[in-house]
Amino acid sequence: MLRPQDLFELSESPFASLFDDVTYVWEALEKIKDYLQANLQGNVAAVRNGGTLMMKTVVLYNGAVIDSGFVIEQGGKGQRVLKDGRLLEGASIIYAGAVLMDDQIEIGNNSVIEAGALIKGPTIIGDRTEIRQGAYIRGDVLIGNDCVVGHTTEMKSSVMLGGSKAGHFAYIGDSILGKVNLGAGTKLANLKMTGSPVVLNINGEKYETGLKKFGAILADGVETGCNSVTMPGTILGRNVLLYPNGTARGYYPPNKIIKVCSKSSKTKNCRTLRKQTWQ
Repeated sequence: MLRPQDLFELSESPFASLFDDVTYVWEALEKIKDYLQANLQGNVAAVRNGGTLMMKTVVLYNGAVIDSGFVIEQGGKGQRVLKDGRLLEGASIIYAGAVLMDDQIEIGNNSVIEAGALIKGPTIIGDRTEIRQGAYIRGDVLIGNDCVVGHTTEMKSSVMLGGSKAGHFAYIGDSILGKVNLGAGTKLANLKMTGSPVVLNINGEKYETGLKKFGAILADGVETGCNSVTMPGTILGRNVLLYPNGTARGYYPPNKIIKVCSKSSKTKNCRTLRKQTWQ
C-alpha cells in the first residue's frame, strides 16, 4: 500500500535506485540529495553564460556544444535539430533567454529548455523532456524521461519519475510524481501551517514520517483538475482522480474519485462520494 512498487512502475524509470532499501515511499525524499551527488554528471558548464541570461540558442549533441550552423524544425512530434541537412538524433536545445544558475545541471537527449526557464542545480533532466517558458526549478530535483515542467511551474526537492506532466502554473515541493497529469493551477503544499512534522493516519494506524516538508506522492495514473490542492503529506494511489477546485488530504487508495462536496450536502451523489472517498 505504501511501498514504492505499490504506487509506481519503476522498471523504465532512470531513478529506480532512489527507492532501494525504502520501506515507505516518502523515505525516498530524504535520499534525493545523496542520489544527485552520486549520479549527476553536469553537462552545461560550457554554455551557461556564468549563470546569467543566455544570449544565444545552443545545441547539446553527443557531448559537444553546437552554437551555430544548425536549424531547428518545429513539428507535431516536437522539435528536431538539423545541421548541413543531417538530422542530429538525440540533440537537445537550450534556447536563448534561459538561465542555468550553476554547473550542477545535467540535461539528457532530445530535451528542450525554453527561453525564460530558470534552473538551479543540482538537477537532472532526462530524455525527451520539456522545460517550458517561465519554469522555475530550484534544485535538488530529478526529472525523468518524457516529462513536462510547464509555464510558471515551480519545482523543488522533488522527483518526476517519467511521463510526468505539470504543464501550467503548478507548485511541486518535496513531492514524488509518477506517470501523472496535473491540471493548471495544481498546488502540492509541502509545509504545515504549524511547522510540525507530517503524521499520516491511515486505517486507524499512525505513521510518523519525521518530515517537516512533505508535499504529495502521486502514483501512476493520477489526474488532478485545475486549481486543485493537496495538503502536506497527501498520497494518491494509482488512477485516483482529483476534481477541479478539490482539496485532498491523507491517503487515498487506488481508483478513487475525489470531488468537491459540502459536508452538509444531502444529494445522493455527494453522500456516496463522502462515503467512498473522503478520508
